Amino acid sequence: LCESVRPNIEKIQFFRESIRRPSTIEFPIDSSTPEAPATKMSRQQILTLVAMASINFSSMICYSILGPFFPNEAKKKGVSQAMIGLIFGIYALCTLVGSLILGKYIVQIGAKFMIVAGLFVSSGSTVLFGFLDQVSDGTIFIMLCFITRCVNAIGFSAAVTSSFAVSAKVFPDNIATVLGFMEIFTGLGLILGPPLGGWLYQSFGYEIPFVFTGFLLFATVPLNLWILPSFDAVPSQNSFLRLCTRIKILLICFVVFTLSSGIGFLDATLSIFAIEKLNLSAGSVGLLMIGLSLPYGAASPVFGVISDKYPSVRKWMMVVGGMATAVSFCFLGPLPVFHIRSQLWLTVLMLIVVGFSLCMTCIPTFAEMIACAHENGFEEGLSTLGLVSGLFSAVWSAGMFFGPTIGGYITQALNFEWSAGVQGALAFLPLQAFRWRTNLIILLLNTDDK
Repeated sequence: LCESVRPNIEKIQFFRESIRRPSTIEFPIDSSTPEAPATKMSRQQILTLVAMASINFSSMICYSILGPFFPNEAKKKGVSQAMIGLIFGIYALCTLVGSLILGKYIVQIGAKFMIVAGLFVSSGSTVLFGFLDQVSDGTIFIMLCFITRCVNAIGFSAAVTSSFAVSAKVFPDNIATVLGFMEIFTGLGLILGPPLGGWLYQSFGYEIPFVFTGFLLFATVPLNLWILPSFDAVPSQNSFLRLCTRIKILLICFVVFTLSSGIGFLDATLSIFAIEKLNLSAGSVGLLMIGLSLPYGAASPVFGVISDKYPSVRKWMMVVGGMATAVSFCFLGPLPVFHIRSQLWLTVLMLIVVGFSLCMTCIPTFAEMIACAHENGFEEGLSTLGLVSGLFSAVWSAGMFFGPTIGGYITQALNFEWSAGVQGALAFLPLQAFRWRTNLIILLLNTDDK
């Protein structure tokens, strides 16, 4: 204690002596005090932001154009609601597998190569998906839908998994803020995708929406090839299994799962509900989906800054966001137990609340997973970031598979109202998990057994 206080005592004595003799006071410089970090971004950081923004925007447009018209187009070819949900869900299942494998070997493959190759594969399969309307109805159409969606998902998983790791590598101290900024372009892609897809479908037919967005995604390949730097790193001996042994990591993964499950459920079922119950056209359904993506993209940078500036509030952001998500899904239909008739204004209002609450819950999760990994002995490097981003993408994809498949099955067996209520109940479960974890910690602190 004396050793730590002595430098301050010396400064005080120096100050007193300087006061006694009228002269210019020159305080001694403490060489151990670190300099304030520069707030100006480097050229590499700016180019990385541009690259990540182009990936998020173009990928989300390609992903979201299916919602307004593909479910109805598939029904015309004799595809059931459950099978439509499976076509949406298989994309997420392949993304799950791809994220785990590619996240583990991101150092060996190369982060830049994964992004460029993933964008190339995803853009090509998007264009091919646009010509499936010329295939005969029935089994052949369904099989080709599965094949093209699987290939697209592998490319998407490569690009997204690597982009998360690169963002965390280039911005280690502001990852939530950067991800919040990136989610603006994610929201823009989700906003423009459905109305653009619905308008192109009504104006030019089935092929043009996929051809247009596929070439838009392909345009990002040379852009990222030019502006992205190469990243050198050493492979790590850590694994997904060790990462998943942390209870906190598992709880955050459960939160991410419920979020993506709700989004995937809406992608596969909302358009048919809006057309049949609310009497909307395909173009109007695209505008309806803006109610979900607009508040998500607008609130993302705000919650990103809050998450980085006040890390202690991240848990409460996830809890409050999860509660709002659960309530809004129950009133989206709404649930028949409320005896409220389905109305357009109520659906739009609940979609706005869902978008806002999903953003509040999602933004702090990735930064919290990285912090938890570093707290438990994982080294700071691209290899660990690849593991975390791969796990994050895989859990997100698991929810995107669960939401359309199980949600589509419940919608077919019951209706959209009950299925949305199930999603609301699922979003409420992480809140109970956080409460159980808190009680477990209190119990362990109160026991004498080490």
